[in-house]
Order: sequence, then C-alpha cells, then structure tokens
Amino acid sequence: MTKRLVDKIAVVTGGASGLGKQIVSHFEQQGAIVYCTDINPAGAKTASDHVTFVQHDVSDEDAWQQLILEVQSRHQGLDILINNAGIGDGLGPSGPEDTSWQEWQHIMSTNAGGVFLGCKHAIPLMRQSGGGAIVNISSIAALVATPFLTAYGASKAAVWQMTRSVAVHCAKDKIRCNSVHPGQIETPMLEGLFADVAAEANATEDQIREEFLKRIPQGEFGTANDIADAVLFLASDEARHITGAQLSVDGGMSAHP
Repeated sequence: MTKRLVDKIAVVTGGASGLGKQIVSHFEQQGAIVYCTDINPAGAKTASDHVTFVQHDVSDEDAWQQLILEVQSRHQGLDILINNAGIGDGLGPSGPEDTSWQEWQHIMSTNAGGVFLGCKHAIPLMRQSGGGAIVNISSIAALVATPFLTAYGASKAAVWQMTRSVAVHCAKDKIRCNSVHPGQIETPMLEGLFADVAAEANATEDQIREEFLKRIPQGEFGTANDIADAVLFLASDEARHITGAQLSVDGGMSAHP
C-alpha cells in the first residue's frame, strides 16, 4: 500500500507518550509532516525532517494561537488535527460526592477544553487549506456510566458531543470531524488505574487486571497500535465521506450489555 498521508500537515497533541506517541509514529511512517505537541517533553520522539516537537499546554488558548500561527507560517496550511492530549487525574475511585471542584475543573479544562480550543483555532486554517480531518480521542467512558470516574467520564462525553457539533458546523467546508473511543488499552494510564483501584479495594493489581479483562468480550486488552490504526484511517482520504461518527475500539465492551 502506498503511503496514505504523503505531504499532509498534521498536529498531534499529547504526542510524547502513550497513544499519541504511536499516532505520531504511524503518521510519520505514512509520509505526514507532523507537529508533535505535549506539555511534557520527556519521551518525545527525536525531531526529524517529518516530526517537530512543540511544548504545548492544550488548556492554554494563547499556546494554541501560537502553534497554529507557526504551522501557518511554515506550511501555509493544516490538513489534520488529532486532539489526543488528556489527563486521568483522579482516575482512582472518585464519585460525584467526593470529586473536588478543583479536580473537576482541571480535568474538564484539559480533556474537554483542550479539544474545544484545538478545533476553534485549527478550523480557520483548515478552511483556508480547502478542508481537512479532525479526530478527537474520546473514550468508552463517554458511552457508559462512570460513577467512580465522574469528572473523567463527563469530560470524554463532552468530547463526543463536541465532535458531532464540529462535524455539522464544518461539513460544507470539507472539514471532517470524528471521535475515537478507546476501551481498556495497555498504557501507563491504565496501569495507574489498576493501582488506584487495587488500593481502594484492598486487592492486588493482578486481581484488578483480571476483573477488567473479564469485561472485554474479545478477552484481551487493546494496544496503542490498535488506536493509531483507527486514527490513521479516519485522518486519511479513505474516510472522505465519514464525519460526525464515533469509532469504538474496545473489544466489544460498549456493545456488551
């Protein structure tokens, strides 16, 4: 198969670790010119002819404006935006009664606010470029009740709803917007969740891991590669007639009663 993103200009947030790092790698392999952004430079891929790292807080509107201006100045356009950056602070049991207001604001400003700001400031440049693709990383937590992950679930549900609104708003401009909803994916964030839940339940991390695994109909955890493949498809011209869609990559969890 020929490279699917040759000469496409892409921004991937949260690209220094986890899912974002794999997405950046996929995009580079497929010929894209990638801006990899992250608040933490540790783990960022070494800059190459096709990858530029930018330290970037997605909850900071000024930072978004500066990033988009840099992309416009160097490339005169933007084809792809992957709103991947997110946090899981408080991913240990944190229900409606014991989630602090500070925690709620922090998670919402990053997970939902960062996606809003990314779309807001990327859309005009994409429009000037003749169209493009936005992929927002939501979560299975947007599709099911999350009584012990109150703020996180709400933030990812906001991303899901925002995706559809952006899709309709931008349809005439040939800007597509879709969401990807990872399930239980083997990342440091998931390992942290196992540790937090185990401590709360007075159980071992292995026991918690097995309990989570039982909820996945396919019987295995997903990988960062699974998510990157889905994002690559939605970002590519192969998905030219898909917008406002949700793509669950969860081994059947959201379909299972």
